[in-house]
Amino acid sequence: MTKGAETRQAILHHGVETAYRVGLGGLTIGHLAAATGMSKSGLFAHFRSKEVLQLEVLRQARADFIDSVIRPALAAPRGEPRVRELFERWIVCGATRQPGGCLFVKAATELDEQDGPVRDQLVRDHRDLYDAIARMFGSGIAEGHFRADADPVQFAADLDGVMLAFYHAHRLLEDELAETRARHAFEALIDAARPRRTDSTGSPAQSAS
Repeated sequence: MTKGAETRQAILHHGVETAYRVGLGGLTIGHLAAATGMSKSGLFAHFRSKEVLQLEVLRQARADFIDSVIRPALAAPRGEPRVRELFERWIVCGATRQPGGCLFVKAATELDEQDGPVRDQLVRDHRDLYDAIARMFGSGIAEGHFRADADPVQFAADLDGVMLAFYHAHRLLEDELAETRARHAFEALIDAARPRRTDSTGSPAQSAS
């Protein structure tokens, strides 16, 4: 990596951290100049406009989330272990307030009523996340860990809902049981997706409860 590329990478990491605090809408070249100690003219040479800066910061946040959550999950064995690794990494991302992941939660609320390239990119990023979750879950169907008729996209939506509730409870409400509740909800999703047990007659077995 060249010196210029290293400098740009460092700037974008600062941009993600700054946007996590002030929001993408509040992220300006002036804010970033203050955070990095660089001149506004120097940063303008890198990004040219506020919109370009926001898009690049969003791309960096995506890359950070992939590196800390998605890629380690994909390294786990296919099926349920992979889905569990995704959940564990995602929980750590939220619990430790990693700016890359947390920025997507903040930006989703901030930009939901707006139009333009930044919102469009955020939508694509969220859809890509759903697709990644669905594919991991689908590997569980192929491995026999989950029911053949389970809906991977529905699981992705449900898991995203669990994680959004976790972020809300952990960060805004400061609920000490936020992680415990998220884990209960995740286990309920996994249990509901597992193949149904049958009794000796071939009928669905009654649950112990």
